[in-house]
Amino acid sequence: MLSSVHRPVHSGRLRARSGLAAMLVACAATTACTVANSDSTGDAGEAGDSLRIVLDQEPPTLEPCEASLTSTGVVTRSNISEPLIERDPTTGELEPLLATAWEQVSDTEWRMDVRDDVSFHDGAAFTAEDAAFSIDRAVNNSALACNVDGYVFGDQELGLEVVDDTTFTITTETPDPILPLRLSFIEVVPRTTSTEAKVREPVGTGPYAVAAWDTGVSITLHRHEDYWGEAPSFSRVRYVWRTESSVRAAMIATDEADLATGLNPEDATPENSLPYPNNETTALRLDGREAPLDDIRVRRAIDLAIDRHGIVDALFDGQALPAAQLVPEGVVGHNADLTVGEADPDTARALVEEAAADGVPVDREITLIARNGQFPKVAETAEALQYQLSQVGLSVRIQMADTAAHLEYQLRPFPEDVGPVALLIMHGNQAGDAGFTTSQYLLSDGPQSTFGTPELDERIAEADQAADDDRQDAFAGVFAEQNESLAQYAYLAHMQGLLGISPRVSYEPNSATGDELRLADVRPER
Repeated sequence: MLSSVHRPVHSGRLRARSGLAAMLVACAATTACTVANSDSTGDAGEAGDSLRIVLDQEPPTLEPCEASLTSTGVVTRSNISEPLIERDPTTGELEPLLATAWEQVSDTEWRMDVRDDVSFHDGAAFTAEDAAFSIDRAVNNSALACNVDGYVFGDQELGLEVVDDTTFTITTETPDPILPLRLSFIEVVPRTTSTEAKVREPVGTGPYAVAAWDTGVSITLHRHEDYWGEAPSFSRVRYVWRTESSVRAAMIATDEADLATGLNPEDATPENSLPYPNNETTALRLDGREAPLDDIRVRRAIDLAIDRHGIVDALFDGQALPAAQLVPEGVVGHNADLTVGEADPDTARALVEEAAADGVPVDREITLIARNGQFPKVAETAEALQYQLSQVGLSVRIQMADTAAHLEYQLRPFPEDVGPVALLIMHGNQAGDAGFTTSQYLLSDGPQSTFGTPELDERIAEADQAADDDRQDAFAGVFAEQNESLAQYAYLAHMQGLLGISPRVSYEPNSATGDELRLADVRPER
């Protein structure tokens, strides 16, 4: 029996801040005060039956097969479109949504049963044919290049056969013990959806349908009155976007928005925000193909030089946990035995000197690349890392990059002839299973891995075929081995998100909130 959804109870709001907090209090005291250049959502002071959300960026698309991208999924997932199976972000349990049941009938074949009482926004009935089509479109259509294909399914091909209106089968190339979890990333679309081009405004089965998208201004959704499930509280949802965290926070205070994503710690007060673990881990990825980073002593020295506790306290305002691996607690494979000690610059300096004595060019300049807006105070974090590495005898220069430039370094094929690079990454494991992390970041030829070892590759492959407790133990061993024999990553912190929230609504954020803000869970405050 699959368990019902349980939402976390928040344990406390953030302490008050000075500066902006005072401004917000002053603004809240007058009905005439609005935020300069905020371009209100249009419902300030009289929101009525509308839910008003301010995002940190405009979604590039609402294409369902791109919903594993945070900027798309936060609007699309389980709101406009829905998956067959949904993962409870609190318990990790898989729960039926458009599917009613699933069964592994052989090592490589699964049987799926789907609901018979669902219709799409355009009135067409949802059947097993639509479910199979959606999987085929997202996973098997290489021309469409859906993000969910490479990230979730690793470019594998799936065999699909429709048995009848409520049943279909899926055949995998090799045994896949977590196929139902992977399917939770597939958003279902009608079989009439284009397979040659991605759609900007999708038709789905969700509780909301797209009413309008005014490019650069807003996205409006309206409640799908023929929704098969429980009707959401708000009949209308309007999204706007503002790049400045301070503006998003002020829009909460002045009743111009009900929810605001991605607040910075300095903009958060006990009155305007709730913290939540967001499954994001920050780390330095060290390019082991280039000297001096090709020497494990230098990579170990970088790991030992970083004062994680100091960075978390001083720059992240305590709203994070120092990290010793790429996934936080709660993800299958997290290794509880990997702990974070204090920085040890003396040992780090000795390792650098030992490498130098053996001819390693430790004075070669390392480029530390970070992305603008990657997380709050990212530039200050880069500067702190630069200073800490310089204290152990390494030469580091900082290069701040926009998203496009950062992606060139993040994904294969990597730039050539750029020298040694330490890339500041932020990895989010929304799925809750280490297989999605290791396939991307630890395999020798992983899309976001610069190097590896045959031994670690073999351990990852074995772990990915395991299930239940064996899977947990196997991936925990992989993370321990990466730290011991590879040291490709110098971890910083498991991050925490801050969601702005007005007193007009009730919502408990969870670890999935930054990736899929489920509108049905937001209710008017009584």
